[in-house]
Order: sequence, then structure tokens, then C-alpha cells
Amino acid sequence: MNVRRRVRRATSPVGPPPPVDPGPPPPLPVRAEDRQTGPVLDTPDTLDGATGARPDAVDDGRDRPALDLLIWDAPNIDMTLSTVIGARPTAASRPRFDAIAAWFVEGAGGVGAAPDAPDVEACVFANIPPQPGSLQRWVEALRGFGYSVFARPKSQPDDDIDQDMLDHIAVRAHSHRLRRLLVFSGDGRNFAEPLEELARQGTQVVVVAFSEVAGYAIGSDLLEFIDIEDVPGAFTEPLDRVRLDALPPDGAWLRPTRSLRDFVAGFTARRNG
Repeated sequence: MNVRRRVRRATSPVGPPPPVDPGPPPPLPVRAEDRQTGPVLDTPDTLDGATGARPDAVDDGRDRPALDLLIWDAPNIDMTLSTVIGARPTAASRPRFDAIAAWFVEGAGGVGAAPDAPDVEACVFANIPPQPGSLQRWVEALRGFGYSVFARPKSQPDDDIDQDMLDHIAVRAHSHRLRRLLVFSGDGRNFAEPLEELARQGTQVVVVAFSEVAGYAIGSDLLEFIDIEDVPGAFTEPLDRVRLDALPPDGAWLRPTRSLRDFVAGFTARRNG
């Protein structure tokens, strides 16, 4: 017998009872569809309660609307961006979500799409540290651009949102006919197998990441790959990175990332230490 785990929903804290004086009449109850924070499911309804397995996107006879879905793995993209440029990202070196949204919608038929154009949904998944700082403004900017944001508190070093992304893809594959899936992530360990399975079932699956860290997609016969810097307008200026997949025909000089003397000084110190 399949036993489903209890659904945990995000709710607002309940304060103390009001004073004796009732004051103005209470506001009307907020409908679930009007809440800014949607419910968070431990296990989506479409997952098998006993095994937690993700359902196959099979044709069950229902007339499911077509959907183009964008999934953004914020921790992975931020980490790999730091890796490829060898420095902490600045405002100038971070991707522009407005330009990426425009590119994504254009691939789904554009703003004035025909009636038979697919639905579009773009989702950013993020870990939120105990002290969010400027992340609040970032999240609000994303929502203003039309992105849904799944935000999970990061209280432990191994807290991650990988399973949340896979669960959401599974839910959409069940509720819609996934026409096109764009996954912004270089995490092949978690994504390679499920994405290739979706591709076998007929979904156009495109991995968008940095070529230096996306070997799983580049080497796949089923997945398409686009370097994130090749998305029109994704960055305000070229990133300071070495792309061996985009060398000029006559070759290029690749300058050292540190001085030769500095390296030898450190090497000597380690050898003699």
C-alpha cells in the first residue's frame, strides 16, 4: 500500500489573541491563489508515495497544454561563474535575468505568440542563508521579471535544492506536455540521467551552463548544450575566461593567472616546509 508523507505547507506565524476592543472589522481571508508564498510540498502529489519515484511523462490520454519550462540552479550557476572567471562575481559579471527571460520567451513564439503557442514558465531555485542581506532585493527583482522563485533556507552546509528542481520538473511533466526544457546548471551528477530520460520521451532538453563545467551535456547524444555566455545579452560585457571551444582560427595567447615568481616562491616554500 502506498503511504504518502504528510504535506507541509508554508504558513505565516500566528500572533497572540487581539485585545478586548475588537477595533476595525477583520480583513477578508486571503485566498490560496492570492498568497505570495505558495505551498511547499514534501512530496508532490505526482510522486509515488512509497518509493518517491518520479513519474514518467507518458501520454495518458489527457489533453495537456504544451509548456516551455526554464529551471535555474542558482547555487550551481553562481559557484561555476566564480570558477570560470577565477574571482567573486560582480554586478558586471553576473547574468542578466531580464535578457535571459526575453531570449527564452522568444524561443516559445515571442510576446505576441499564436494561440497554439506553448505556455511558458521560468523558475529560479535558491538557497537562502540565515542572514539574507541583499538577496531580498534580488528575489523581488526576479519576481518582477516574471520568474517564480523557490527559496529554501540553508541552515546546514549540505542543504541543497537539487531534489526540489527535479520534483518540479516531474510535476510539470505530469501536468503539461513538456515541449522544451531549459536547465541552467552544470550539475551533471544530479541532472544527467533524468534529463536524458525526458529527452527520450520527446522533450527538447537544453542545458545552459559554462562549457568548462558542463561536460555531461556536451558529451551527451540526447541533450543540447548552449554556453550561457552565448545567450544574447546575458552579460553586459565579455567574461574574463578561457573558452577552448571558441578559439579564433589562428589561435590565441592565454596569459598566466599568476606570476611565475609568485608560483615558484610558493612551490619552494611548500617543498622546504
